[in-house]
Amino acid sequence: MTTTPADVNLLPDDVELDLRGSVRKVLEKHAPVEKLNAMYDDTDDVTAPLWSAFSDLGLPGLLVPEDLGGAGASAREAAAVLEEIGRAAAPSPFLTSSVVATTVLAALGDTTVLPALASGEQTAALLAGAPVGLPADVLLVPEGDALYAVRGATSTTVTSLDMTRPLADVDLAGAERTLLSEDARAAIDTGLLMGAGLLASEQVGVARWALETTIAYLKERRQFGRVVGGFQALKHRLADLYAEVEQADAAARYAAATLAASDPDAPVAVHVAASYCSEVAVHATEEAVQLHGGLGMTWEHPAHLHLKRAKADALLLGSAESHRAALALLVDLPAPAAG
Repeated sequence: MTTTPADVNLLPDDVELDLRGSVRKVLEKHAPVEKLNAMYDDTDDVTAPLWSAFSDLGLPGLLVPEDLGGAGASAREAAAVLEEIGRAAAPSPFLTSSVVATTVLAALGDTTVLPALASGEQTAALLAGAPVGLPADVLLVPEGDALYAVRGATSTTVTSLDMTRPLADVDLAGAERTLLSEDARAAIDTGLLMGAGLLASEQVGVARWALETTIAYLKERRQFGRVVGGFQALKHRLADLYAEVEQADAAARYAAATLAASDPDAPVAVHVAASYCSEVAVHATEEAVQLHGGLGMTWEHPAHLHLKRAKADALLLGSAESHRAALALLVDLPAPAAG
């Protein structure tokens, strides 16, 4: 049974609020700024302990059906987790494994790979319109309409703008391959749609961190004997940014709600959220860097981590322009001209 847009409630319930609080505490403990900065010097003391803590909370199996060892939760709960991950700019395979790969496998009714993903014992990444996120114990590799599980592939980490979300070149030669389905195209599309829709929530988390951090700073920073936040021009900029972030939050929540309800409006909602939230996250973090002045340009301040996450997310599962082009086709509008 599906719902109409009028039936979708965007307000968080107690379960979502409790989950958000638990995730935030874990992130504060395991992903402090100094450890995130160290990842740019090839020192990763964050990803493994954080994933272990996420596993203790049952997050890897959030979207996995209960009969396969998961929590049987919905896109709304997963969106809350991703918003907190974005707020912290933390490294985690949650999006690539626990959202995209898990959704694909669940749509196929898989019982071979999915249980290990649900427990957090293993992670997976899809090689179809999505980056290879690390760590990934299993790669889901499409060939035509078929989908294979590949283990033992050789991967080489590449330098990326956002080193808290590492990417890799993959060599599949000699790797072990197992056929999962001969007709996986619809499942793959479902997984990519879920990923794009919930990535918008991560982008909202990035943007909200930038807004709140900047407001707090400008309330304390003084110049010419006055609190900087009292300058009219800055008030206008912050008011405009606040409106953008709130609109992005509503778009992302609606996308998650329609995905959770299998609403026919979900593709439209996802492309709206993906295109808008992407640009808001970049704008908010750019404003954070600029309005923090010299402090925002320092390595010690986390503004650079959030700016890099926003920039990387803007290309992760399609650019804003590509989502607008897809949206235009869905609502029978001419696609925007290239360039």
